[in-house]
Amino acid sequence: MKVLVVGGTGFIGSKLSTELHERDHEVTVLSRDPDDADLPAGVERVEGDVTEYDSIEGAFEGQEAVYFLPALSPLFKPDGGDRMHFKIHLQGTENAVRAAEEHGVSRFVQMSALGADPNGETAYIQAKGQAEEAVQGSELDWTIFRPSVVFGDGGEFVSFTKKLAPPYVTPLPGGGKTRFQPIWVGDLVPMLADALEDDAHVGQTYEVAGPEKLSLAEVAKLAHGAAGRSVNVVPVPMGLTKVGLSIGGQIPGFPMGTDQYRSLKFDNTTDDNDVGAFGRDESDLTTLSSYLNG
Repeated sequence: MKVLVVGGTGFIGSKLSTELHERDHEVTVLSRDPDDADLPAGVERVEGDVTEYDSIEGAFEGQEAVYFLPALSPLFKPDGGDRMHFKIHLQGTENAVRAAEEHGVSRFVQMSALGADPNGETAYIQAKGQAEEAVQGSELDWTIFRPSVVFGDGGEFVSFTKKLAPPYVTPLPGGGKTRFQPIWVGDLVPMLADALEDDAHVGQTYEVAGPEKLSLAEVAKLAHGAAGRSVNVVPVPMGLTKVGLSIGGQIPGFPMGTDQYRSLKFDNTTDDNDVGAFGRDESDLTTLSSYLNG
């Protein structure tokens, strides 16, 4: 199958592009800087910006399936402010859907996020939810994935946690009780690839997550513990966290803001893990601990 991977040079995209290539699909990656990516020989590279329709439209010609993966991190305040979530996630998706429809693409796989909601608590969650609506309202045969946080080589979740939660004396908002259900990229990518190989996945939205629900404090202890460092959590009241991030968010270059505060108020977990739809069982998935200590 001829497959276009939009955002195919990123953390997840590069691994997915390799997986699809190894499954004998004809893969083209589209990104702003495609030449910098470590991809197998035979994977075609195309330059384009998802926020500029004319720069990406031509890449959709002749494609049979499209993955849309571009994403700004919810962990940091994006350059340009929270409006960039709508520019990349929503406008970018709308442009890709339009190009796919224009060129008769038969399958469209969208990377969303756990908790995506058009009226959600953060700009990231809202933009992801509105992007889902754009896909669901299209003429395409779509599949949507909503993963929890994804970890693995090249990912930012572990390094972010180490920065937010330093070792030894570790101040954490609310004592680090916010919970995550991290999934290893090596478990996620085959499921993404499988979505093309069975029409039963058309019109489905899948929440996918790892085998453990871990608090931020537990993630910090695992991350630093793998390097032999201890973590002693000092709870920081959420009210104080809100004030600090509200002020910090006004400072140019400060990496976090009120959106990050709001994201710490709700868990990133699911009670309906859909990995079984791809023949996986939670017990077979890689834990964060085994990855860090492997």
